[in-house]
This record gives sequence, structure tokens and C-alpha cells, in this order.
Amino acid sequence: MNGRFTRCLLLLLLMVCAVAAAAAEQTDSVVQENSGVETDTVVVVKPQKRKTVFRRIGKVFTRWFKHFNDIDTNYIEPQHYNYTVMMQNTNTYEIYTLESKSGQSITFAPRPSVKIGPYLGWRWVFLGYTFDIGRISNDDTKKEFELSLYSSMFGIDLYYRKTGNDFRIKEAILGDGLNKNVLKGIPFSGMSVGIKGFNLYYIFNHKKFSYPAAFSQSTCQKRSCGSPLLGISYAKHTLDLDYMKLKQVVENNIPPQAGDVQLDEGLMFSKVNYTSYAVSGGYAYNWVFAKNWLFDASLSLGIAYKKSTGDLQYDSEFSLRDFKFGDFNIDGIGRFGLVWNNTKYYAGMSTVLHSYTYRKSQFSTSNIFGSLNIYVGINIGRK
Repeated sequence: MNGRFTRCLLLLLLMVCAVAAAAAEQTDSVVQENSGVETDTVVVVKPQKRKTVFRRIGKVFTRWFKHFNDIDTNYIEPQHYNYTVMMQNTNTYEIYTLESKSGQSITFAPRPSVKIGPYLGWRWVFLGYTFDIGRISNDDTKKEFELSLYSSMFGIDLYYRKTGNDFRIKEAILGDGLNKNVLKGIPFSGMSVGIKGFNLYYIFNHKKFSYPAAFSQSTCQKRSCGSPLLGISYAKHTLDLDYMKLKQVVENNIPPQAGDVQLDEGLMFSKVNYTSYAVSGGYAYNWVFAKNWLFDASLSLGIAYKKSTGDLQYDSEFSLRDFKFGDFNIDGIGRFGLVWNNTKYYAGMSTVLHSYTYRKSQFSTSNIFGSLNIYVGINIGRK
């Protein structure tokens, strides 16, 4: 269950539709001419055997794909162009918090990534490349991939993220009398985090409410409207921590007057992996507050079942290995967009935020990551 599987499934469905359409055209009429004989006779052959289950399946999928972008033109202005050219600035960010059962917690965040690059689009497909202008890094362990596809009826987010070694401590709560900013800004290279997964959601009021108007600029919302959302998601999380390095950072940077501060046992682990399966529900609203202007806000909350394994080292005399647990938690996805679009030219900004939590009495983690896009573009090639 990953992005590759989803892309393969979509390609398979498109191939089925193409084959079915071709078969339908070929079986409408067949003209046969007798070699060497002049004749005006046209023989129409309708082979019943070719009207098989494959053609019926093709028609079903064709109708299904057409429903993807069914709209009420009283509320939504359809796209009038085939192509678009866009320049986009992308800013990505991430926050990761570890918390023990005693209340000690440390929040880490890598430096934000600032990228810019061109995009080319054909109808609802965008392809582009952005490069990091915030810093030049030789760290090839840092990888980011995010893809969101929006149709009138369905939407999907695919993502893969793997952090490098550029974490910094954002805040630390280690005990009474210690300011939470005492370790703020200290580099920490002993943690690596990875996440991959997808979100798939259904838009109930898709004929009047347009997600593409807010996030892919392929339509324009003419009147304010909202819609309930229903979705499913899958995510795989990995967390590697060098707890001895973390202990050393804490001990070396706590002021002497704070006394002897010990890192809690709940934060002394080396690896935690967990998989999340969630069903979510929410609501989205497009507010048309002026001509050609749109503001979108949506929020979905999911009930997630999470299955985890970890390796917690409490001290040199005791260890607990193959730590396994399953639990239900609340995850969330938020989307916000501001767009100006007169169907020919457009500009705006959008952000998508993902929030994941795992909580147990002895250990908990929370992760928030997302991206902010600022863009300007032009549509060309009128239909």
C-alpha cells in the first residue's frame, strides 16, 4: 500500500478505458470490399461476441471517470484551457515531539526547506521541479516527495519524507525550575525520521464545491459552497534515536545551577516503527468573498488504529525488546488556500498540514509536517 501501487492502479484503469473505447469504435461498423469487384454495397457487421464483459466494463469505467468532474456551472466555472505554465515557491516544515510518562518532553525541528521552480500542466496533471535555495547541503539522506491530485469527486495525497541529520531542539521540558527554551537551537544529529503513506477522500457535494478551484487552479468557484468529506489513510512511520547522544546533549547544556537533571527512562529508546490505518471525516468550505477571489478552509479528523514495535533501553541492567502495542488515536489533516483566478491568469498560496499522534502511558510521540506553496501562473491553449 504505497504511492507506486496507487499509480499502477490508476494507469491500469486508464488502459482499460482506452482499450474499451477503441473496441467500441471498431465494432460500430465494418466495411468489407470484394477484391477486384466494383460494388456499392456496404455490409455492416455487428459481431455479438465482441460485446463481451470487457466492453461493458469499459463503459462502466468511462461513465465513472466522467463523473469525476461533473459540476454545476451555476457554482463552478470549468477550465477553458488545456495547458498551464506556473512558477511556484514551496516551503516545507516538520515538528517532532517525544514525551515520557513522567512529563519530560523534547521537541525537534529541522531547518525549513525553501524551494522554487517551474511547473507545466496539462488539464489536471502538473509536472515540475523545485530546487532548494535556502541552503546547499551534502546530506543525501534527506528526501521529500509529495503529490496531491484533485478531481471534483475524489482527492488523493501521496507522500514520502525522510529527514536528514539537521534537527535542532525547539524546546525541552525537563523538570521544575528549568525554562523550556534552555536547550533551544542546539543542533542534534542523533535522530532520523521517515514517513510514507497516502490519504484518499470522497467529496460529497462535488457538483457545487470545487477542491481543484482552491488547490489546482483548474476550475473557478463562482459562489460560496461547502461539502462534507469522508476518507481513508495509511501511513508508515519510522523513528531512530541515539539516546546516548541525546543524554550527552542534555547533560552538557543544562546550566550548573539547575542541579543534576536526568533524562527520563521513557526517552531512552533506539527505534520505534508504527503503522497507521485511519478513517476520517471532515468539512471543507470555499468562500468567494470578491470577484475572482477564493478562500478555502478544510479540516478532517481521523480515528486511527496504530500498530507499533520498538526497542526501549531503560538502563544497562534492564531492557525491554520487541515492545509491541496497538491503540486508537486521533490524527488530523488541515488545508487552507487563497486564490485569485480570472480563468486566464492566477496567483495564490496554499498549505496542507498533517498531524499524527501516538500516546501510551509510558511513551508518546506527535508529528506535524506540511508545506506552504506560493505560486503565479498563466493558462494557455484554449479548448
